Amino acid sequence: MPTSLLSLIRRPLIIAVHVMLWIVALLWALELRFEGFPFPEPFASRLPRALLVLVGCRVVAFYLNGLFHGLWRYAGLPELKNLVRATTLASFAFIAVGFMVHAVQMPRTVYVAEWLAAVVMVGGVRFAIRMLRERRRPTSALAIPTLIVGAGDMGESLLRDVQRQLDSKWDVVGFLDDNPRKIGALVREVRVLGPADEATLRRVVTQRNVRLVVLAIPTVAGQRIREVLGICRSLGVQTKTVPSLSHRMTEPSVSAVRELSIDDLLRREPVQLDFDQIGSLLADRTVLVTGAGGSIGSELARQVLWFKPKQLILFDHNENALFHIERELLPQVQRTQLAAMVGDITDRERVEQVFSRFRPEIVLHAAAHKHVPMMERNSCEAVKNNVFGTLMVADAAHAAGAAAFVMISTDKAVNPTSVMGATKRVAEMLVQSRDSSSETRYVVVRFGNVLGSAGSVVPLFREQISRGGPITVTHPDMRRYFMTIPEAVQLVLQAGALAQGGEVFVLDMGEPVKIVDLARDLIELSGLQQEADIQIEFTGLRPGEKLFEELLLSGEAFDTTPHPKILVGRVQSPTADFAKRGIAALRSAADAGDDYAVRHALAALVPEAKLSNLVPEHATPELEGAPALDETAVAH
Repeated sequence: MPTSLLSLIRRPLIIAVHVMLWIVALLWALELRFEGFPFPEPFASRLPRALLVLVGCRVVAFYLNGLFHGLWRYAGLPELKNLVRATTLASFAFIAVGFMVHAVQMPRTVYVAEWLAAVVMVGGVRFAIRMLRERRRPTSALAIPTLIVGAGDMGESLLRDVQRQLDSKWDVVGFLDDNPRKIGALVREVRVLGPADEATLRRVVTQRNVRLVVLAIPTVAGQRIREVLGICRSLGVQTKTVPSLSHRMTEPSVSAVRELSIDDLLRREPVQLDFDQIGSLLADRTVLVTGAGGSIGSELARQVLWFKPKQLILFDHNENALFHIERELLPQVQRTQLAAMVGDITDRERVEQVFSRFRPEIVLHAAAHKHVPMMERNSCEAVKNNVFGTLMVADAAHAAGAAAFVMISTDKAVNPTSVMGATKRVAEMLVQSRDSSSETRYVVVRFGNVLGSAGSVVPLFREQISRGGPITVTHPDMRRYFMTIPEAVQLVLQAGALAQGGEVFVLDMGEPVKIVDLARDLIELSGLQQEADIQIEFTGLRPGEKLFEELLLSGEAFDTTPHPKILVGRVQSPTADFAKRGIAALRSAADAGDDYAVRHALAALVPEAKLSNLVPEHATPELEGAPALDETAVAH
């Protein structure tokens, strides 16, 4: 039959099938009530009119609930609920008409039996069609023997998608799951063969000739993923994963399965947030994000929008980055007014113009110069942006009467050995000093490196791998704290909601990771081998770099908060003469472009800083050759 003709008759045919089932349901209910045919009077004479009323009520109820528009092959629990609701509404209407019009009234037991029969028959037909479609078919000889690790909701949904496909390239031979109650159970006719330990994995892979292992455990910590991946590598089995809910919009499917990434290996337990508390900070308020085109700023914008602010103001000097985040967010906007404003945080007139126009209630300050070696060579610009740009935005927040100002800071502000770290520490102290003299709550959130941000270690390692290497690492013992961008931003918003004013919040970054181990993981995830395919070269520490990052000074400590991954650092408060003592000198040095004077002014303001080049030089020599990869480049 031509497709066009089939599409024309499909819906009338569906309605006709339903009408037939409803007629049968009413006849069965009468037959059950009167124990056979023919039906006694007056019900026999009432039957034609009763059928007409019942069918009319059912057609209207089913049409309004969209039950004539669905595809029966995908019938599921939501459709069953909808079917029961529509059937019930139509039955109540049928009963009401029967009480009002004596000529269509039926016995009360008939109403109940007919409702039950209609639900069973209509629902049964729909689910029978789905079951016929999803019945297990002979597996193609070319299908890849596949093992799914994780027999939870995600694993079951993935298997369901595989079984729906007429020509699936996978043959799912079993599940592994660490839950002892699931071992031996059947999930859609596929057995859970045991726990996901090394012995079971090796046995199943060997016995079932498994060539692909799919990890359907997106909330498991990265260390567990690393263990399974190591076993699969030793067995020569390909390993893939299902993305977490934060990276997908629908149920897991075969098309969503992807290769493992470094994020998976460094993943930690999901962050548990107090959404009501964050909502009280952001909902129905005007929120301004500086640096909104950057890695952290753009993620802040995405997550803020989820809480439905009244207005969301995106502020950035990078027109192209601002264009992309605005274009991404516009389709998601509902009640929120979205405004993308081009401007520099060091431009006083533009900052004041934006703040006076929108009068933001919440300011999330993510704008900063962040690349350590580059700021070593451009110290004056680092000061202008990170110190005085922050000061300008903080003062504008006070003038606009903002409720809260949240500054994104970095672990490089602790015992800084770089200009970038020192400027961030000075900015922290300026923000702290503003809190005591303003109704605005000023707080700082300090954390380490985030995975995948622009210019950070992971994208640069990937770039070096794509060129065939070598990967350049400054030192074999270099360690850094890492966190995914979404996780960092979630905790920033939670910290902002917890803030009373004046705090320096420190995020729990977990255990530090050796940069050389990160490089080795990326080589293996690329399907290559160290030494044989890609070399790792150590280039030595450069000015401003440290082997280990710290989150607090020695002598400082943490206080806990209601959130287990957010701590309050008992950070040294700035002295009373802090601003008078060195800020003016720092401004003069930066405006004059005097690198030597800038470093001395920073050293005076941050006594624990250990900055290089404190001896005046007439010129800064250019670095020889291309700059080595900076694994400390991105702090936020």
